[in-house]
Amino acid sequence: MLADIKSFTRDELAAQFKSWDLPGYRLDQVLKWLYEKRAASWAEMTNLSKGLHGQLALHYSLHPLELVRKQGSRDTTQKFLWKLSDGAMIESVLIPANPALYGEASDRHTLCVSTQVGCAYGCKFCASGLDGWKRNLRVEEIIEQVLATERWNEANAELKPVATADVSAPAPRSALPVPRLINNLVIMGMGEPLANYENLLKALRILNAPWGGGIGARKITISTSGLAPQIRRLAEEPLQFRLAISLHGATDETRNKIMPVNKKYPLAELTSACEEYQRKRERMITLVHPHRRRERRVEGNQTARRAGASVEREGESHPLQQGGGALLVPAQRRRSGGVSRRAGITRRNRDAAPREGPRHRRRLRPASAEDGAGTGGRPS
Repeated sequence: MLADIKSFTRDELAAQFKSWDLPGYRLDQVLKWLYEKRAASWAEMTNLSKGLHGQLALHYSLHPLELVRKQGSRDTTQKFLWKLSDGAMIESVLIPANPALYGEASDRHTLCVSTQVGCAYGCKFCASGLDGWKRNLRVEEIIEQVLATERWNEANAELKPVATADVSAPAPRSALPVPRLINNLVIMGMGEPLANYENLLKALRILNAPWGGGIGARKITISTSGLAPQIRRLAEEPLQFRLAISLHGATDETRNKIMPVNKKYPLAELTSACEEYQRKRERMITLVHPHRRRERRVEGNQTARRAGASVEREGESHPLQQGGGALLVPAQRRRSGGVSRRAGITRRNRDAAPREGPRHRRRLRPASAEDGAGTGGRPS
C-alpha cells in the first residue's frame, strides 16, 4: 500500500523531488494544491504535467475522507462522521465561536479532532471507548479531518443560493471567501491523543507549518487523560502547543473510579509531570474538572495551584466524551470568576470556542434508508 503524500513533511518530499530532477517550484505547486486548495485527486492539480501526475500516483496515494453523515446547522456546532479507507469510522466536531459584532455569523471556528479509532483507556464519562480500541490514526488521517471539513464547507458555500433581498448591503466578513475556515484545533476527539504521540506530533507540525495548514501552535490544544511520561516528553517539544488535562476528579479515590489511567499514573505523578511541563514551557495548563460540589471545587483548585494550571469552567467537556458521544448540544456556561480569583487561578480565555455538554446521548451513526434522503452522504 502506497503511503499518502500528506503524511510526509516538506523536507521528505523535497528529497524525493530532487531525486526526480524536478525544480523546487514543482513541490511548491503540489503543496499549494494539497493544503491551500485542498485537492482530493491528482487530476485536480491542473498546472502539473501529466507525466508528473503519473509519477506522483506511482509513489504516493491521495485518500480523502468520505463524509458519511453530518449533523448541525452552519451557524451552530456541526458533527461530521467520516469513513476511513479501511471502512473504520471517526468523528470530528466543528465549533463556531460566539457571534461576531452586530450579530454576524462567527468568523472563527475550532475543530475538535480525533486521533484513534476507539480508545483503550475506558473513562466512564467518555463514549470513545465503548467499542474498544481499534487502531491509531495515521498522520494523513489526522490532517485530513481539517482538510475534509474545509472541503465540505467550500463545496456547500458554492451551492448556497444568493439572497435577493437588499443586494446593495455589504456582505458580512464571515460571508467573504477566506483561505482557512478553521482557526483553532482542539485534539479532544475520539481516542487518547498522547497514546498516538508520534503520528499526532508529525500531523500537528504539518498543520502548523507555513507551507502546510498554517495554524499557529498556540491555537492548537492537546488534551490528555493523564499520561505523565508523554506530558514530560511534550515539554521538550519546541512548538508552543497548549496542553489540557482531563482531570474530572481532584482525588485519587475519585479518579480511580472513573479513569483507569489514574491507577498507573496517580495524581502525584500527574501533578509532577504538569509541574515539569509548566516549568520548562512557562505556559499555563488547563484542567478540565466539573465542580459539582464545593469540596470538589476546593480540591480541584488546590490541584491546579500545585500544577500551575487554570481550571476550565463547570459545564464544559469534550465534544465526544459524554454519554454516547453524539449530537451533544452546548451546555450552559456557569461563571466561576469569584472562585478562580480567590484561588489565584487564571480563568480560561472568554474568546475561546465554547465546548459542548452532555445533554443528548445518541450516537452519530451512518444514515440508513429509513432516515430518508438528505440526512447524510457526501456533498455533490
